[in-house]
Amino acid sequence: MVAKKVSMKLVIGLGNPGAEYEQTRHNVGFRVVDLLAKKQGWSWNERKSRAILASGTLGTEKVILVKPITYMNKSGEAIGELAHWYKLLPADILVVYDDLDLPVGQLRLRTSGSAAGHNGVSNIIQHLHSNQFPRLRVGIGRPVNSRMDTIQYVLGVPASDERITLEIGETHAAEAIPAILERGIGTMMNILNVDPEAQRKAEERRLAQLARRQAKAEAAHTPIMPDTANPST
Repeated sequence: MVAKKVSMKLVIGLGNPGAEYEQTRHNVGFRVVDLLAKKQGWSWNERKSRAILASGTLGTEKVILVKPITYMNKSGEAIGELAHWYKLLPADILVVYDDLDLPVGQLRLRTSGSAAGHNGVSNIIQHLHSNQFPRLRVGIGRPVNSRMDTIQYVLGVPASDERITLEIGETHAAEAIPAILERGIGTMMNILNVDPEAQRKAEERRLAQLARRQAKAEAAHTPIMPDTANPST
């Protein structure tokens, strides 16, 4: 028998090292890969190229989870070194991080793209010399107070209700990663990138249309009763 070839993927969670940053919005990526490592029973027992690693196998994929310890704005330094060490292409690297432009907890999967103002992603693009790497974004929303400084917001800890919604999104992200690796980016984009609000409105329109059709059908089969108040004879 010929053994199946095992390929390798890096799954990078972005965040800042240190206890003071653990619960901040900006550390979504760290928390997602922590959840995945815990679910798979993998330990963060290796350090390489200024990053902490946990690894295992998912299907035919050798998967290495990565948390850079360079701080967010220099994430690309660690990732560039790891990509070179493992001889991986950008397409073999999935980056998980927070996104201000998505509602809290909402996911968005893409095969490539710009940094869109995210300094960690910008640094990765710089060090990989490419923006052609997949990314899984988890929404953290924007501050309700438009005057609030963005840095203060992303480095802040969300309140209880927001925290619960964000935790749900992080759990969904961790659960989605094995499926992304197994089923492919294209398939999972069609599943993950559905806007829940748009989906809800579409379902409301469908039900309203169905109700109108039923009402029209019932009216067509209702016999017309004579007007007893104004008899014709």
